[in-house]
Amino acid sequence: MLIGSYRHQLDAKNRFRVPAKLKAELGSNFIITKGVGGCLFAFSSEGFEELYKKVAMIPLFDEEAQKPVRKFLSSAFEAEEDGQSRILLPKELKKFAGITKNVVFVGAGNRVEIWAEEAWDAEDEDDNFDASLKALKDYGV
Repeated sequence: MLIGSYRHQLDAKNRFRVPAKLKAELGSNFIITKGVGGCLFAFSSEGFEELYKKVAMIPLFDEEAQKPVRKFLSSAFEAEEDGQSRILLPKELKKFAGITKNVVFVGAGNRVEIWAEEAWDAEDEDDNFDASLKALKDYGV
């Protein structure tokens, strides 16, 4: 299970290190893709495979249904570590998430969310924690 939040920085070449506790759960071949709300999602390869199995059930010849599939999968890439355990963040994903320098890794159960620090701080500051917890009851929690 992926939990907690961790603050890090991109280096001058747009590389970052995944926090050790999250990396242990994500594994060495994880997938990063565009997420919702302006963040990026990072899935273990197994977690992404489970998600892909669901996406693959969407009718191939349903043009409207395939648009989000295309957008989601085309933004995904397999993270590759260099010799110093750094991951290069592609320009498209960096731009999508509005990341300039500081990033926040947020454990979200089955995935890690990667946020621009400013966006996460605004999200976290604007959040009414009690109201968020009450909203979970709609999902049977």
